[in-house]
Amino acid sequence: MGWWQISADTLAGSRFVVSPLAETVASLSTLERAVAAHPRERAWLERWLPAYRRLQGEDPLSARIIRAALTPRWSADFLTPAPVPPPAGQPPDTFAQELARVRATPPDVARADIVESLRGPLPAALDRDDLARRSADVLEWVWTRTVEPEWPARRRVLEADVIARAAQLSRGGWAQAFDGMRSGMRWLGESRLQINTYDNPPRELDGAQLVFTPVTADVGWVCWDIPHRYGVVYPCSGALADTGRAPVPQALGTLIGPARAGVLVLLATPLSTTQLTALTGQGLGSVGRHLRVLLDAGLVRRRRDGRSVLYVRNEAGDGLVRAAG
Repeated sequence: MGWWQISADTLAGSRFVVSPLAETVASLSTLERAVAAHPRERAWLERWLPAYRRLQGEDPLSARIIRAALTPRWSADFLTPAPVPPPAGQPPDTFAQELARVRATPPDVARADIVESLRGPLPAALDRDDLARRSADVLEWVWTRTVEPEWPARRRVLEADVIARAAQLSRGGWAQAFDGMRSGMRWLGESRLQINTYDNPPRELDGAQLVFTPVTADVGWVCWDIPHRYGVVYPCSGALADTGRAPVPQALGTLIGPARAGVLVLLATPLSTTQLTALTGQGLGSVGRHLRVLLDAGLVRRRRDGRSVLYVRNEAGDGLVRAAG
């Protein structure tokens, strides 16, 4: 199995980072696999897969590079750089800043990464100096067409997942958070983190920065900028990924107001006020008022989970959402 030896200082300094580039790579992987994990992703895939197939047909060389870089077992390192946490008080990197790191990959490094992902010799057609540039062009297409228009909603879902992970950490510690983060990943004890089930040599992370990055697609990978930074990209909660962009029935919005209806629709799964604030983009006070009205109307119920209070629709709330379409 592949595992990392993580010092206490590295673990204490670890960070969660939301990355537009990681979300775009995850979306590209979804387009490549043509498989959706939930209804919202299926609708997105049905909308954009034909256009992506046309792009592949128009530029078969770039399509071959992407297929070689995103194999089922391994992703080329230059395509998946470890996200860089922003300094305190500074905004996170933009997609353009992250993409610039992909474009700046030296040709010999990009070729070596493709060899690693293919687990074999580099095909003659890919023995080129523009592997990183062509890959970055495809990523830019995916971002501009399919991700950027809905990035504010996706970012709220990802931020809600980070909030949920932080709450999980406060209740069960890192061992519990790691075990549920992604398939094949678990805390082994003795400062060892299993990152996958592959037979890879262990890595020592002492003195390195460790970052965790959620994506809305049902994919994940590890990444690094050795020896400075190591990252784990993991799929955010399926419930959040699916319901975070759930449409609000027009009739329900007319009946109880669109903002309150949006809260009620999201409560198909238990969520805290902090998660609802991140998902809806509404203020904490507004979300609290909506929850009080919904509780008084007998449409939701609440329960305590550790230090958090979670809200979820009851049968009356489910019936109202179904009746409204």
